[in-house]
Amino acid sequence: MIGVILAAGMGTRLMPLTKDIPKALLKINETTLLERMIRNCINADITKFIVMVGYNKDKVIDLCPKIAEKYGVEITTLENEKYDVTNTSVSTFIASEMIEKNPEDFILVNGDNVVDPEIIKRIAKCPHTGMIIDNFKDLNEESFKIIIDDEIFNEDRSISNGSINSIGKGLDIASSSGEFIGVSKVIGDDIKEFNEILSELISQDPQNYYDFAYKDLSKIKTIDFVLTNGLKWTEIDDHRDWEIAQNLVNELEKV
Repeated sequence: MIGVILAAGMGTRLMPLTKDIPKALLKINETTLLERMIRNCINADITKFIVMVGYNKDKVIDLCPKIAEKYGVEITTLENEKYDVTNTSVSTFIASEMIEKNPEDFILVNGDNVVDPEIIKRIAKCPHTGMIIDNFKDLNEESFKIIIDDEIFNEDRSISNGSINSIGKGLDIASSSGEFIGVSKVIGDDIKEFNEILSELISQDPQNYYDFAYKDLSKIKTIDFVLTNGLKWTEIDDHRDWEIAQNLVNELEKV
């Protein structure tokens, strides 16, 4: 299994913190977000990584061999040369197209996420292509909401299956099943179809999010919606998120 970490974006809403570095290299307790996420993946038995770079790429490229040596893992960096005029669909496609040459399961993580390590373990264990869905957090207009049709839960209500009716920020909160947190998995058998859908999304608009690909994929493949059931996480888009992330790391690491 491969861990794919998206770290190409500019992080403009975090300026001046990201004036000279991408978000993934911001440090909490002397550890970058990138290293912390790689460490979480290693704890889920992932030892191969692809890190997508773009903004201030050289700093990420320089750091990755040091992380690889420290933990005894393999890290490949791939560049989204158009990071400033595209979105996560393009970065994801570059990585996923490479993986399709020798298909194997991969976990896809946004590089600006801080998560409870158990979340990575749960998505790694799910047998199908899957998405981590927060079913606890109060939703708001900025939440990347998801509406799941014909949802069926497993016995302990930790995973559900169904097809995605809609996904995005503009959905009705009351109708939403939860929030997609930017942690997902694509199994090797689904990569070809996933890439075909991504390619179409990019042709429609290179500013599309990769997240939308799961909607069409759910119509033809089984997708596990792996529920947080209260496990904590945050994405880091702005300075308020940055404060939340620092507090969450301190809580998770008992600092």
